[in-house]
Amino acid sequence: MQRIKIGNSNQTLSRMVYGVWRLADDTNTDISHVRQKIDACLEQGITTFDHADIYGNYECENLFGKALEESPSLRDSMEIVTKCDIALTSEKFPERRVKHYDTSPEYIRKSVENSLKHLHTDHVDSLLLHRPDPFMDAQHTGAVLDELVNSGKVGSVGVSNFSVWEWKHLQAHMTTQLSINQIEMSLLAQTPFWDGTLSAMQLDQITPMAWSPLAGGQLFESAKNNPTLDNVLTRIEQENNATRDQVAFAWLLAHPANILPVIGTNNIERIRAISQAMNIKIDRETWFELMEAGSGTEVP
Repeated sequence: MQRIKIGNSNQTLSRMVYGVWRLADDTNTDISHVRQKIDACLEQGITTFDHADIYGNYECENLFGKALEESPSLRDSMEIVTKCDIALTSEKFPERRVKHYDTSPEYIRKSVENSLKHLHTDHVDSLLLHRPDPFMDAQHTGAVLDELVNSGKVGSVGVSNFSVWEWKHLQAHMTTQLSINQIEMSLLAQTPFWDGTLSAMQLDQITPMAWSPLAGGQLFESAKNNPTLDNVLTRIEQENNATRDQVAFAWLLAHPANILPVIGTNNIERIRAISQAMNIKIDRETWFELMEAGSGTEVP
């Protein structure tokens, strides 16, 4: 599995990332089953695992952490990315009146400490702010992110779902360079390719991660009602002896920005086959053919 240096740092992540956001939704949440998913990733070189404190109503980090508690040496074989700043209304936090964002230093420090405790580790490899906070004090938020990196509790910091000016505002108040922006990108979510977001990330040396690379499963439904998309996907599947999801991942992998797709299936067999997407070669015309089929329109 190829590895990608993130941002302008020496830190590397695996080219494909396993997202744990559905971990608590699986019908089987036994730690042995969680371990099977981890092993299925590691066996093919997928060493980067994407978390967030809120996933599974604050349960996914805990489930994953129990596997690390049982086998502490596993931690040396992986990179952990986690996110914070979304405060959900939940029975776990009965004092909250409304869902909101919190990028205050106190909240971020506490979120990191909770993540370290739940994951049974002394550091996370990367911490991302989960959503832009319209009430953010960038000076204070930037300072606490620098502090966490300097403390060694966080290897690098980044953002998720941030627009160009939102990350530039935060970056202006930091000494540590933001290394990642995790945004929605797929054949059905193509806006970042056109609105300058992906170009700005490359200019600022921010590594793009793509959440929901299958559009939350909508890609499969869309293809049923879009004969052009269905035909293009079917042809590429047959040419490469691949599956439809692998073709969708390969489309993102082909982009020169070195996009890291975050894959979130709970199906063990699909997890074991994820890395086969790396073997699918998407040339320029095929890339645009897929883009047009996904959007339903010819490029201008």
